[in-house]
Amino acid sequence: MIVRNRRKSDRHRVSHERWLVSYADFITLLFAFFVVLYAFAKADQKKQVEVAAAINSALNSMSIMPSESKSKSTNPAEPMNAFLNAEAVSPAKAKDDLEQMRHQLIQTLSKQISQQSISVEMTREGLVISLREAGFFSSGSAMPRPESLPVLREIADKLNRSPYDMRVEGHTDNVPIHTAEFDTNWELSSARATHIARIFLELKAITPDRLSAAGFAEFHPVASNDTAEGRGKNRRVDLVILPRTTINFNAPAVARPTGGWHKITDDDTPAKKP
Repeated sequence: MIVRNRRKSDRHRVSHERWLVSYADFITLLFAFFVVLYAFAKADQKKQVEVAAAINSALNSMSIMPSESKSKSTNPAEPMNAFLNAEAVSPAKAKDDLEQMRHQLIQTLSKQISQQSISVEMTREGLVISLREAGFFSSGSAMPRPESLPVLREIADKLNRSPYDMRVEGHTDNVPIHTAEFDTNWELSSARATHIARIFLELKAITPDRLSAAGFAEFHPVASNDTAEGRGKNRRVDLVILPRTTINFNAPAVARPTGGWHKITDDDTPAKKP
């Protein structure tokens, strides 16, 4: 009798661990749900890649957008792109890049440099390629001579999509001008700079967001206007390659006592002890 009652009590005992079964089922279903979501995401990503490739192929076939392989230079004689590939570089790196560019331009333009129609030099702001009027413009004209276009193409070839900014500066001598086309040297210098800038844009030597043009008239001479030779040097268009840094490129950099770098100027003289 006692044994029978004990069996009945064991049969009616409630188990408090049955929730584990439901919890395990829930976790299994949740895992399966996220697996399905992951599979859908991968499928969508693959479709997006396929759609993008199809659109790119269609645009290239219609010549609406140039392919990347066509836009890049394939000439092995253009080592400029190997090191001019950074959006922002350190002053030391920028100086090395511009020095290498200067040496290559000097080799390429050796004939024009010997004829003194072009000069290439490093200045406080950066690399300056100076195009003298005698080799590129007729007197009083803002339109470059047709025979100067091959030289401009050679320069554009070396500046091929440079990551640095370029400012095209027009300069004149101090002899007043008053023609049917230009009232002052301001208009003449600005027009020459604009025409050269347009040529470099058409040759895709530099992107438009990095290019600017300015006219300085006779107010930034590089030689005396008292002689014909000096006035000839002042009548020019300068291509100024401008890294986005304030380093003085024609002077060594010195470290400040508090850190950072300081450009040396003519006013930087050591203080005298009393």
